[in-house]
Formats: sequence, C-alpha cells, structure tokens
Amino acid sequence: NIAGTTTDTDGNTHSFEGGHYISVTGYHDGGKTVTIADSADPNMASYRISVDHLADWIATRGYSTN
Repeated sequence: NIAGTTTDTDGNTHSFEGGHYISVTGYHDGGKTVTIADSADPNMASYRISVDHLADWIATRGYSTN
C-alpha cells in the first residue's frame, strides 16, 4: 500500500494521495530498479521505478508485505 507521489524511470508521475495498492512484479539493474504492476491506469499497466523511490513511496503509508 502506497500513498503520495513518485516518478518512474521514464519521468511519468504517479500520484495517489488517498492511498493505493500496487504489486512489484520484477527487478532489474541488479535490484536497483523494480517493475510495478498498477491497475489504476490501463494505458500504463506497468512501469519501472528505482528502489529508492519505491522505499520512499511505501514509507508514507507505513507497511508492505511479501
């Protein structure tokens, strides 16, 4: 569960101030980048984001699971 705004590796902004669920479906670049599956926008069902941005995005909500 995430909340707030982040920017993916292509420069696109993803904003969910009220909270939103996403799934990490893969990793790249030795684990520095992850692929996100996101049902919020069918035109952009997946995108890549740095692990640092993902950690900041999760931290605003306070939990994650595996």
